[in-house]
Amino acid sequence: MPADVPAEESRRTPLSRDRVLRAAVAFADGAGIEALSMRRLAQELGVVPMALYKHVANKEELLDGMVEAVVAGLDPHVPGADWKSAVRRRILGARDALMRHAWAAQVIRSRSSPTPAVLAYLDSVIGMFRAGGFSLDLTHHAMHALGSRVLGLTEELFDAPPGPEPRATATAPAPAPAPDPAQTAAREAMALRYPHVTELAGAVAHDRSSVVGGRGCDDRFEFEFALDLLLDGFERLHGQGWKSAPRA
Repeated sequence: MPADVPAEESRRTPLSRDRVLRAAVAFADGAGIEALSMRRLAQELGVVPMALYKHVANKEELLDGMVEAVVAGLDPHVPGADWKSAVRRRILGARDALMRHAWAAQVIRSRSSPTPAVLAYLDSVIGMFRAGGFSLDLTHHAMHALGSRVLGLTEELFDAPPGPEPRATATAPAPAPAPDPAQTAAREAMALRYPHVTELAGAVAHDRSSVVGGRGCDDRFEFEFALDLLLDGFERLHGQGWKSAPRA
């Protein structure tokens, strides 16, 4: 239950599907999607669990509705923008929404089919390409190339290993963790066997707080870097009047 809503006032507010979904989103934002259940949500709303089933049939429908609520809240397309700026803004807006709702990426990936709001979002992105003069052929391949990135998601090649992060204060840097002999030996062995992977992994640091879903090396710079490469490529192909070659 939101902190600024008195418990008694919340109990007097009629239950509705919109209220249930908003409460579920707020709960998942605060406690995580794993902690969400129909019983816990009913407690948050101050109702008996059976009251929820008048508005959502089960937890799967609840999760679908939560995705709908997040995706439906994305910034709409600004009329008059060129296709490239419009697509870029739309996708980065989706990614920002997933950053605000850390659970949403996991739930979107778990859905067996897109919800109406997701279909409407995809329809809008396709429409931006078409309004920019893209053929159906190039639009089709552009959407395939974007893949899950069109929703602000990326699938990393492999997950970054979790590890404790030392704490820093405003006046003192974080203390260096004590070296672990086993980890040191493992790193040295890996460096001998996979020198290029080890060199690259140790060359840069990634901002874990900017990772959608909390996994891998997907900070905002890397996301925009790949997105801009794709959009520049689409622009070049569009300018060339590109057509896919028919299969032999």
